Amino acid sequence: MKPRLPLALLALLFASLTKPVTAADTYDLVIYGGTSAGVIAAVQAKRMGKSAVIVGPDRHLGGLSSGGLGWTDTGNKAVIGGLSRDFYHRIWKEYQKQETWRWQKQEEYGNTGQGTPAIDGANRTMWIFEPHVAEKVFEDYVREFEIPLFRDEWLDREHGVRVENGRIQEIAMLSGKRFAGRMFIDATYEGDLMASAGVSYQVGREGKEVYGEEWNGVQVGILHHRHHFGAVEKPISAYKTPGDPTSGVLARISPEPPGERHAGDKRIQAYCFRMCLTDDPKNRIPFPKPDGYNPAHYELLVRVFEAGWRETFEKFDPIPNHKTDTNNHGPFSTDNIGFNHDYPEASYERRREIIREHETYQKGWLWFIANDPRVPPDVQQEMNRWGLPKDEFTDNANWSHQLYIREARRMTGSFVMTEHELLKKRPTPDSVGMGSYTIDSHNVQRYITPEGTVQNEGDIGVHTRGPYEIAYGSLIPRKNESTNLLVPVCVSSSHIAFGSIRMEPVFMILAQSAATAAVMAIDANLPVQDVPYPALRAKLEAEGQILHHTSTTTEAGASRAIDPKTLPGIVVDDEDAELPSAWKPSRAASSFVGQGYRHDGKNNATTLSARFQATLPKPAHYEVRLFWPPNANRASKVPVTIEHASGKKTQLIDQRTSPDPKRPFLVLGKFPFAPDQPAAVIISNEGADGYVVIDAVQWVEVP
Repeated sequence: MKPRLPLALLALLFASLTKPVTAADTYDLVIYGGTSAGVIAAVQAKRMGKSAVIVGPDRHLGGLSSGGLGWTDTGNKAVIGGLSRDFYHRIWKEYQKQETWRWQKQEEYGNTGQGTPAIDGANRTMWIFEPHVAEKVFEDYVREFEIPLFRDEWLDREHGVRVENGRIQEIAMLSGKRFAGRMFIDATYEGDLMASAGVSYQVGREGKEVYGEEWNGVQVGILHHRHHFGAVEKPISAYKTPGDPTSGVLARISPEPPGERHAGDKRIQAYCFRMCLTDDPKNRIPFPKPDGYNPAHYELLVRVFEAGWRETFEKFDPIPNHKTDTNNHGPFSTDNIGFNHDYPEASYERRREIIREHETYQKGWLWFIANDPRVPPDVQQEMNRWGLPKDEFTDNANWSHQLYIREARRMTGSFVMTEHELLKKRPTPDSVGMGSYTIDSHNVQRYITPEGTVQNEGDIGVHTRGPYEIAYGSLIPRKNESTNLLVPVCVSSSHIAFGSIRMEPVFMILAQSAATAAVMAIDANLPVQDVPYPALRAKLEAEGQILHHTSTTTEAGASRAIDPKTLPGIVVDDEDAELPSAWKPSRAASSFVGQGYRHDGKNNATTLSARFQATLPKPAHYEVRLFWPPNANRASKVPVTIEHASGKKTQLIDQRTSPDPKRPFLVLGKFPFAPDQPAAVIISNEGADGYVVIDAVQWVEVP
């Protein structure tokens, strides 16, 4: 007797066989993803006379830009042009309306942003805003340009992308809806369309050997910002009973070894929700206790408080109407470190589990601080001033609908952006937009040190020393993989380069450029790889895109950079010195050599040194000159050691004083040097009484 199938399974099979196959809707440009990039791409296609559709899993338009990230990560606003700038202009227009200021008068808002005013009346832009205002602007775009929109539609990642001869023909959703197009754009944070189309991509961190990058791969021992346990006054044990490994590991610490410095791995930077909070009692809802709350998950936070940490509210950044964009800050904060590593390639159901876990963790973090008796009273009292705003995310229990997917898949395309392009160590071909934000990776893992203490790893902050160009090749796949797909979000870049490119204004910039290239490819019947760059550049510049930026002006003011190539003799800049990464890069001074300089963060408790070593062409006497930007906050006793053919000499330098303006350097003396002996200058902060700065050393041959 043959076994019978269960009735439920028979019904499921019958339904799948009888499900009607719908005809595909056809458009010039099919955009998968309703993020900020997706909306801008559709607007640009419509402006260029093409049909376009937005289809994707999003119920709300705008992604992070409407999901809580209202304190815009802009970098240098001078390189934000085109439709990206138009978005921030439309935000400004919304805040010119009296009714937008529902809980606060405009003149009461502090008007502070990241380097420039939040409300920039001179340029008619606004960079700081509430989530619902941003969502209104995105909805207005769709309505104004009559863009067809299909929400809550999920790509059939297994069988839903039909490719013929290297071209995507159509995509199918799990609902059965199908969309055919001449060109396709993947505007999702995850890169699902790109992956399902068979395009190459990377997840995780490349090892140093892949692209020769300093800041990629595992970064054990590198402690930037203050998002690590080195910022706490004393070491914190990783074990339930401090100092006793047999007692077990505290929650939210990985027992796995972190890996070797510069090694590649599959880990990605942490996610969180960019929380919108309010302290206005008329608009405030108390923090809810989440289902699944477990106070043991915050035991590590108790120890952080016991160690004296009091920076919980440092990233409660003010946005209009008595609200915040609250971001991660500190060693144990809103970033859910290590709980997202499988997200990029996970199934939809697994992703939903990860999102729920993040929501539970973050709501639990708020509840714990607001209610647990072990929290210091001053911290608890301050937290209880805050709550969720009644007028934000009203269909999601006032909680953001968008997890901050800081990094997922990254395409391996026609050109790969790396730190070398961002730091201007080599030129970028075929610019289609610019970025300028700090290379910023959040922590990737929380691990146990050999001493049994807890530490975070992966947080990196490296200044790009001004705006950088982004290559057209980073938006397109290799020609043998797809000829009608563009990817402006999961761009072709290394992990560490993506740490800067991943900003919302940049996604919108690249989306406009991608849509422009797609339309030009349609009109000329070309693969996207063959779009002539001179014509693309001309069109983008005519549309207000900023593709090049030669000024050295920064958000902090005008800076004058001295090109090392214009100086006589042999010059070793801080870029080429041997030094630990704890030296912090900067461009704040009015003058410096090269792309910037470095300082010790006034961290005189940790001895740092930097070795400037040169290979001199012949035996001779050389005048050794030291460059640094002076300031009153510098150290007055900086040990500087010159290694020369006859030995060593150490002298103390006062970095508060200014060298002769006509000679922007200090002569350390004349010394003999030989090609086969050390020629070096070592600068230390040992015993210093202020900031120690390193910039450049010069050797000039003298008679």
